[in-house]
Amino acid sequence: MADIEFVTDERGGVTVMRDGHPQSHVQPDDPRLLVFEYVQHFALVLDLLPPGPLRVTHVGGAGLTLARYLQATRPGSPQIVLEPDVELTESVRREIPLPRQHRIRVRPADGAAGVRALRDASADVIVLDAYADGRVPAELTASAFLAECARVLAPSGLLLANLADEPGMRYIRRVVATLPASLPEVALLATNEVLKGRRFGNVVLLASAAPIDLRGLRRAAARADFPTGLRAAAEIAALVRGVPPFGETGERSPAPPELGGWRVR
Repeated sequence: MADIEFVTDERGGVTVMRDGHPQSHVQPDDPRLLVFEYVQHFALVLDLLPPGPLRVTHVGGAGLTLARYLQATRPGSPQIVLEPDVELTESVRREIPLPRQHRIRVRPADGAAGVRALRDASADVIVLDAYADGRVPAELTASAFLAECARVLAPSGLLLANLADEPGMRYIRRVVATLPASLPEVALLATNEVLKGRRFGNVVLLASAAPIDLRGLRRAAARADFPTGLRAAAEIAALVRGVPPFGETGERSPAPPELGGWRVR
């Protein structure tokens, strides 16, 4: 049985802990308030997409932080959450109930099987934010899984992935090299100290068949709570030059140097 804990802070926010690892943070009275830096980066990207509801598939659920954010900012968005940990989902629903009239559907399936079961072009956005023991599972970086994501995305759809890596970004470089040819537009968004290799940390990967609004992203990054940078185009090409892609099995992300290493505002 997993050790699930809900830690409340002085602002009324709740951090969901699983086996000692922080899974997510939820502000029940204000789902627009995001404290983990990488979740802010997810929201920064999503806010630039055309207005209106979005069809979103989340690989990994935990506290359903981003799903709650989208429900608040884009009401009526149909969202599928693939979360195999039924005990975690039930605990989250009990301790941090979802808002009324939401369209968030949690399926007890792992990411690889859950994405395979989805229809072609059925998602505007796929959000990959799944960790086991503090690391991204290997099957979620395998070539077959990334190809399935490309299949499920609409022609102008966007893949967003929260990936953690060490300075040098060896792991992330290989994930980018593994992306299918059908998702040629790629960018990386992270705090400057992570992009410059000063510490282990989270990087948000964007991949799409359609052009990415880099100008809008740079403007939004300049307004972020944390000093944030963007890597795209020629920088991405240089980053993956000569890098071998992952094959059928993928690889787990590097182990974090310590637990609870996410910075919050």
